[in-house]
Amino acid sequence: MDIRLDGKVAIFTGGSRGIGRGIASAMAAAGAKGDDYQP
Repeated sequence: MDIRLDGKVAIFTGGSRGIGRGIASAMAAAGAKGDDYQP
């Protein structure tokens, strides 16, 4: 799957480890800028 997220902003939780970290890394590789909110 080739999805480009250039210029998009991703807001997610749990990006410090595990599946959340993998998702955060994939979004960054696709060009998104992200923020990880820790409750």
